[in-house]
Amino acid sequence: MQKHLIALAATLCFGFTGMAFAADAAGSIDKATHKATEEKIESQYKADKKACDGMNGNAKDVCKAEAKGKEKVAKAENDAQYKPSAKADEKVKKAKADADYDVAKEKCEDQKGNAKDVCKKDAKAAHEAAKGQAKADKAAATKGSTSAAAADASKDASKDTADAQYSAAKERCDSMKGDTKDKCVADAKKKYNKS
Repeated sequence: MQKHLIALAATLCFGFTGMAFAADAAGSIDKATHKATEEKIESQYKADKKACDGMNGNAKDVCKAEAKGKEKVAKAENDAQYKPSAKADEKVKKAKADADYDVAKEKCEDQKGNAKDVCKKDAKAAHEAAKGQAKADKAAATKGSTSAAAADASKDASKDTADAQYSAAKERCDSMKGDTKDKCVADAKKKYNKS
């Protein structure tokens, strides 16, 4: 009975090992598939961009930004499948962050005055947070990276995010006057630990 259990355990281990190798191989693509996918991405981008032609004003600009962002993300994902690495994963995350940021900035153009400025600062804060997270994830995933390096990357990302959020909070205060504005700025400084 014990020999059967050992044989079963060994068989399961070999089976799981085989599945792990298959999953790893499935994670990457060959050069021909990479090139074919690049061509599909280009075609899709042209179709998405053409769909924007019937629009006017800022809606057209938003549509174009969405099409361009979708293309950049798809290219980064295709590259990451072709040559998987922590750096490729970071590029995908940064491409997504950049695409979201570009679209958000375009959407802000529909607003006026301080609301537009606040919208742009909020978009910048979200962008900084996403880029910082991508950098921290890469540091954590990189072989040979120490936990100290990952912690430093995370700390830098948090600082950049907090700085961008502080800038957005200050921008919100600009629409106010007198004591209300002063209190708003003081509250923002306190919240984001600025002096």
